[in-house]
Amino acid sequence: MSVTQTVEIPASHRLTIDVPREVPAGPVIITFTPGTAESQPKRRGFGCLKGQIWMADDFDAPLEDFKDYM
Repeated sequence: MSVTQTVEIPASHRLTIDVPREVPAGPVIITFTPGTAESQPKRRGFGCLKGQIWMADDFDAPLEDFKDYM
């Protein structure tokens, strides 16, 4: 399981992190990666993949492999 959180490092360099309940208790590895708001992934909205996904015309056609079961 991997959880990513973006936090602001305060001048005191002390952090308190709320861990989601689905993360099991036990040892973890925490990696600090400096970044900026521009380096964060962009949120995608509805329609962002328009024209990039298609479905074959015969998608609902019976499959030869299952003709004995039909």
